[in-house]
Amino acid sequence: MANTEQTPGWTYLMDMDGVLVHEEHLVPGADKFLAELQEAGTPFVVLTNNSIRTPRDLRARLLRTGLDIPEQSIWTSALATATFLHNQRPDGSAYVVGESGLTTALHDIGYVLTDSDPDYVVLGETRTYSFEAITTAIRLVERGARFIATNPDATGPSRDGSLPATGSVAALITRATGREPYYVGKPNPLMMRSALRAIGSHSEHTLMIGDRMDTDVVSGLEAGLQTILVLTGISSRSTVEAYPYRPTLVLDSVADLVGRTQDPFAAA
Repeated sequence: MANTEQTPGWTYLMDMDGVLVHEEHLVPGADKFLAELQEAGTPFVVLTNNSIRTPRDLRARLLRTGLDIPEQSIWTSALATATFLHNQRPDGSAYVVGESGLTTALHDIGYVLTDSDPDYVVLGETRTYSFEAITTAIRLVERGARFIATNPDATGPSRDGSLPATGSVAALITRATGREPYYVGKPNPLMMRSALRAIGSHSEHTLMIGDRMDTDVVSGLEAGLQTILVLTGISSRSTVEAYPYRPTLVLDSVADLVGRTQDPFAAA
């Protein structure tokens, strides 16, 4: 791995599932890692491509696993999508296929949610995809509504196995309309940049920690960040070699950063 000179004042961006938690279970050592960041006053943001829950809901979920993370330190693809739409077309309108995390984020930026000639069709994550809602989305896109999706993930995890996720439903709408969505979440580096702007940090002094080469690491690289791959989620040491890009550092877990958060590359 590349050697990196010590840089004062690191900011941390980190994925949630696969880095800090697995479903409803704490990744061992994640609590100590976050406690060290908080004690040192180190800025950090927890990122998730999942748009189902609001930051308040996610905070409550994480508290149950033993992680105390402030709402303002949680950045979802729903928030990134709302920020993007507010910058593109303030006070617009959207037809939303999604849950409270997405609808709340759009309401908070002043968007009107409607199925009557909306500016956008916005597709997010939901556990209850409706054939009627998808049909409405297809017809609105056919009539000229711009197609936005929170993230391209094709599947999501559950206790019983994989579930179809935003990317799969987006593919269905694309097949029916011939229109590709614009994806805001990872691996689009826009999500990283919007998170950095939300906390007033700069990419030069920011680290991205993730468990996936194809989303976390590539979006971190494209946003100009140093990247750390942890092996507690999707990617493994062997799969790293399949990609034409590499993370700055590979670690078994965020637990390996305990005691070195101010200089994470010291032992690299």
